[in-house]
Amino acid sequence: MHGLIDLHIHSRCSDGFFTPQQVVEKAARAGVTALALCDHDNIDGVEPARRAGNDLGIQVISGVELSCVWGEYHDVHLLGYGFDSSSAVLRASLDEFQRFRRQRSRRIVDKINELLCRRGDEPVDFERVQARADGAVGRPHIAMELMRMGYAASVEDAFSRYLVPCNIAKCFFPVDEAIALIKASGGVAVLAHPPYITRDQQAMKRLLDELREIGLHGMEVYNNGADCAEIEWYLTQARRRELLVTGGSDFHGIEDGGAELGKIRAIGAIPYGCFEELQQLLAALAA
Repeated sequence: MHGLIDLHIHSRCSDGFFTPQQVVEKAARAGVTALALCDHDNIDGVEPARRAGNDLGIQVISGVELSCVWGEYHDVHLLGYGFDSSSAVLRASLDEFQRFRRQRSRRIVDKINELLCRRGDEPVDFERVQARADGAVGRPHIAMELMRMGYAASVEDAFSRYLVPCNIAKCFFPVDEAIALIKASGGVAVLAHPPYITRDQQAMKRLLDELREIGLHGMEVYNNGADCAEIEWYLTQARRRELLVTGGSDFHGIEDGGAELGKIRAIGAIPYGCFEELQQLLAALAA
């Protein structure tokens, strides 16, 4: 028995609820034996997760989720796996992103406070929002503070009432630059949760062909945005293009309705073969 795998998990280093150590401990209790922590544009949690994994007998590989743009698609997420987490080039690029994210989050809070002040309500203390994050402050951290203050009933409610109306545009990597950055750091580049990009199958075929041409290694076939029929379709498209097949829950710990570590809603356990194929590809690239 191999146990469960999960190649897409988040921690407080981006927009998750738990610390890297806590999320690895939760994964262990759920029966996960191999995982990748993939925080948004941040790799600060990789080494703490690895240390926790070593203590608990869980294989933890380096991971990241990069926010990208490509053509008409303005929020494409790219997963990087197995890279050198000490890479100076990767860290410099991500540090620049973190500076922007901190500024963006503060500006969003400022806009929310303008709204609250017009109503005569207590403003949000940005320092308290910062205290909720172990790395970059994200909108979910702001949502949690809004919930604590009684201004929202749930994360979804906080987004619809405050975070969407008061949003500040994100900063993105062009996909080709993101793929090159991951490859230069010794990693594998995988397209995250394709249903969230487009459900137009012809458009997705074109996108996969374009991204494969510029170096994409794989696709997150097993994801919580797809039903059984869609998973079968993505699997067929990946195999036809000789793309690596991966899977992950995209667990944050704050989802309305939740996400289950090591599993996706449509089929349950993520196939262990995804992790084995990933290991084989990383070994071949390192040879």
